[in-house]
This record gives sequence, C-alpha cells and structure tokens, in this order.
Amino acid sequence: MAIELPDTLIQLETRAWEEIQAGALTTDTAAAVQAAITEHAKAIGEDRFKVEAALKKRVRHPEA
Repeated sequence: MAIELPDTLIQLETRAWEEIQAGALTTDTAAAVQAAITEHAKAIGEDRFKVEAALKKRVRHPEA
C-alpha cells in the first residue's frame, strides 16, 4: 500500500530539494520538512522513516 502524501508535505520537500541542488539548504527548511514528516507519520500511524523515503522518492525520483 502506497503512503499518502499531502500536497503541503510535497511542497516542503520540493523546496528543500531545490535548496539542496542550489547549495543553499537552510536549517529552517530542513527542520520544517523533518517536523512535517514526523507529524504526518504520527497522524497516519506509519513509520516516519517510511514516510520520509516515500516523500523523497516522489520528489527526487518521480520517474521511479
């Protein structure tokens, strides 16, 4: 079963990924993404590492 990812979480990770690629990731962006992942994982009763992996796959490797 695929992990459901809300648009807000995808947008946060997209911003972080763009900052990473530009060499300009801020601690504020990184912390916001991690907090949102943890909150979403708790809300859906899923392991936060699985949520993070699904999110990164969706944003960083959409062709997969």
